[in-house]
Amino acid sequence: MFDFAPAPDAAKPAIYAQLCEAAEAITAGESDAVANMANVAALLGEFVTDCNWAGFYRMVDGGLVLGPFCGRPACIRIPVGRGVCGAAVAEARSQLVEDVHAFPGHIACDARSRSELVVPVLRDGAVVAVIDLDSPTPARFDAEDQAGIEALAALLSDRI
Repeated sequence: MFDFAPAPDAAKPAIYAQLCEAAEAITAGESDAVANMANVAALLGEFVTDCNWAGFYRMVDGGLVLGPFCGRPACIRIPVGRGVCGAAVAEARSQLVEDVHAFPGHIACDARSRSELVVPVLRDGAVVAVIDLDSPTPARFDAEDQAGIEALAALLSDRI
């Protein structure tokens, strides 16, 4: 039985270190990418507060396709270059957006979302997926969140 949860009142860097430790433990030795993404999406829901959506989009046939997530129903397909997720793929770099309504071409899957963090998962220099976090709070995510999710993406690069 797994019982992963962040330590109460831990600082963000410690929370993200604990998240990566939990992701390491739960994905170690498992070769099924979807199972690993599903478990990590559940961990994101437990470890990252003030999110209304947390999960994955996978690269399939040259575009992003919805993967495992926690939250309300979402857009199924996102073209590369469109929205925050598509920009993360096109630029192969994280997108930290304080106000999604000011982001050109933002895709509003959930009208409650106000800020977003999208981190590409890279394998051999190519984007294989993105980790997407949405929050109803403007400017919810910062450089510590970005660094923590980038560490998670690096851990998962050969597991999804």
